Amino acid sequence: MSFVTRRQAKRAARRAARRALPFWRRLLPTWRLTLGTLAALLLLAVGSFAVLYVIVPVPDANAHATAQNNIYLYSDGTTEIARTGAVNRTDVTIDQIPLQTQQAVVSAEDRTFYQNRGIDLKGMVRAGWNTLTGKGMQGGSTITQQYVKNYYLTQDKTIERKGRELFIALKVDQQRDKKDILAGYLNSSYFGRGAYGVQSAARAYYGVDASQLTLGQGAYLASLLQAPSIYDVRTATPANREKALARWNYTLDGMVQLGFLSTADRAATTFPDPIDPQPATGLSGQAGYLVGVADDYLVTAGIIDAPTLKAGGWRITTTFEKPRQDAFVKAVHDELTGELDPVNRPTTDTDVRVAGASVDTATGRVLAVYGGPNYAKQPYNDALRQDNQIGSTFKPIDLAAGLLAQHTVDGRPITTESRYDGTSERPVTGGPTPYAPPNEDGVDYGNITLRYAMVKSVNSVYAQLGVDAGLPRVRDTALKLGIPDSVRGLDPANTSMTLGTATPSALDLAGVYAALADHGQAHTPWSVLKLERVHPGGAVDVPKMPDHKAVDALDRPTADKVTDVLRDVVSPRGTGSAALELGRPAAGKTGTTDSNLSAWFAGYTPELATVVGLFRENPKTHAKEPLAGTAGLTRVNGGAFPTRIWTAYMGAVLDGSPTQQFDLQTGKGDQPTPDWPVGTTSPGTTPTATTEPGTTQAPEHTPTGPATPAPTGEPAPTTPQDPRPTRSQEQPSPTARPTQTRPGRPTDPPTATGGATSPAAQQP
Repeated sequence: MSFVTRRQAKRAARRAARRALPFWRRLLPTWRLTLGTLAALLLLAVGSFAVLYVIVPVPDANAHATAQNNIYLYSDGTTEIARTGAVNRTDVTIDQIPLQTQQAVVSAEDRTFYQNRGIDLKGMVRAGWNTLTGKGMQGGSTITQQYVKNYYLTQDKTIERKGRELFIALKVDQQRDKKDILAGYLNSSYFGRGAYGVQSAARAYYGVDASQLTLGQGAYLASLLQAPSIYDVRTATPANREKALARWNYTLDGMVQLGFLSTADRAATTFPDPIDPQPATGLSGQAGYLVGVADDYLVTAGIIDAPTLKAGGWRITTTFEKPRQDAFVKAVHDELTGELDPVNRPTTDTDVRVAGASVDTATGRVLAVYGGPNYAKQPYNDALRQDNQIGSTFKPIDLAAGLLAQHTVDGRPITTESRYDGTSERPVTGGPTPYAPPNEDGVDYGNITLRYAMVKSVNSVYAQLGVDAGLPRVRDTALKLGIPDSVRGLDPANTSMTLGTATPSALDLAGVYAALADHGQAHTPWSVLKLERVHPGGAVDVPKMPDHKAVDALDRPTADKVTDVLRDVVSPRGTGSAALELGRPAAGKTGTTDSNLSAWFAGYTPELATVVGLFRENPKTHAKEPLAGTAGLTRVNGGAFPTRIWTAYMGAVLDGSPTQQFDLQTGKGDQPTPDWPVGTTSPGTTPTATTEPGTTQAPEHTPTGPATPAPTGEPAPTTPQDPRPTRSQEQPSPTARPTQTRPGRPTDPPTATGGATSPAAQQP
């Protein structure tokens, strides 16, 4: 019998035997059929697994996993200003995480991490069985699987997500180093207290960076990963605290079993109690204003673009110094806020706002700003706004332009001692538009020098000086010193530009005055020292920062001559006399604008330039409102609150530092003449000047046409004895007119000895 015949016979016999069995037995498969089916299923499973392994890709990271804080720090690099971003996470490299913290996490979460291939079959079978038996969807996930879930997938508890997690974990384990996987896991995991990632967790629970974690602290953070909200011992119930401690002990015991920790070191380790939960470091108080200045600088300087900055993950070390910032806030509160009474004076003492900035004169570093009382309540940053005219604080730019021109258009010399006609409302000659600005209180000044006109902030003189210097030159000088060309009111087609119709921010203006202090060397104010971002894979972005080289805005003799004149403003008879309380050499200029809509003081010592602006704004319409009546004062000028705030701040931050003297090199032919007017002149000779009572100063005029602006001003406050030597020449004493009737005005500027004589200007 052949082989084929024998096989056929055997099959027939088996079929016959099976037919002889009871019906119920014939329903059961044979062992051969069972084995074949199982083999087929196994082959199908292996094939399917292979196909799925190939076709399931490693996706891009999900948005939540890559979202990070931007962390802003004071200049010391450690004191935190704020954190921004929806997710409280800051990625760190594996080298920034202590080895014992890494080992504690492995001990707590996946003791086979360094041996497995990304998955744990035993754990998965156990989890699958618990799921099938109604104990809920569970996972026996490895660290790699948890990382995949956190970084690439979602937290959804579905079979489909679990399956994708399996295949991606296998691929990630093949493609990535164990160190990278562990770093990714520690940066993406949630630790409670709103902290994502080990760096944020270290700050939240122990107030330190991840690199400073101790053995016990690292073990506690590792223990939190299983149940963050339950295991926070500061908020846990007594029962949950016991569970947390048990989990911490389990972690340390595992480290011993895995050979990471000696028995002696384990026995010596005590539980490190975490700190109490802290409120999130948001943007309230001054933080939002400082963040705004830093962000504005980073974007406008072209260091990074706004979307890249907003993406998060940046650690930004700013130039701001916390003691100076605190001093600025205190100065505003002590000198202004404490004197406001919005309950009894609701129409004048509400919506009063302050803009301030303080800049290192030698480098342009922004050391402090004042953008408002509280960013959470007033999110608009007043330190950066460019919609307030700066008034007479522009006059030093007029003077610098005049000194650069050296001669008027008709050939008369321009020096700090050149004489001009200080008649109030005298028409400016030669300007592109008609302009006849009033002096403070309509006061006439006689034939006075440019120096004295600066001290008294005489509008009629500096309006004419700007035209004599050439309005295009005035604009160019302003731009070189640091006023942005984009601001409104810097148009040489309007004669009134000479009196401060420009609207730079307080920070812009601080840069201008810092350049004058630094002998004409201009720095654009800058506010970020260092910028870096760590990626989950360990790569670090460190964008190149500008070198902040100074620009020659003015030659030194010109800048120093302006400083010498501005020193006289901070004198007993100058409009900035309140700044004498600083008790050290200082120079500056007050400014008040039309209708008393803003008031300024911009001043500097050799090492520090600070600007303070004051204004009122309707919170609903954002329309500017007069400062008149604020704190019960009829008029608020640059010599009042702005100068007082400036003096209080500068006194606080310079206290204890050596007093520096101005090192001025004014060149030949311009000798300082610190004498003051004592004589009188008749109106027939030269028009008289206006004294500036108390602390006021004539306002600036916004160029809306040829109309003459309404007067405002900055009278000089009464202060202690003038420390400067007496002048060799006398200035005429000012004469105020009690009525609006005024003597006839000559059609041409009268000629006077000692320099050019020109008509009047407005004093902002």
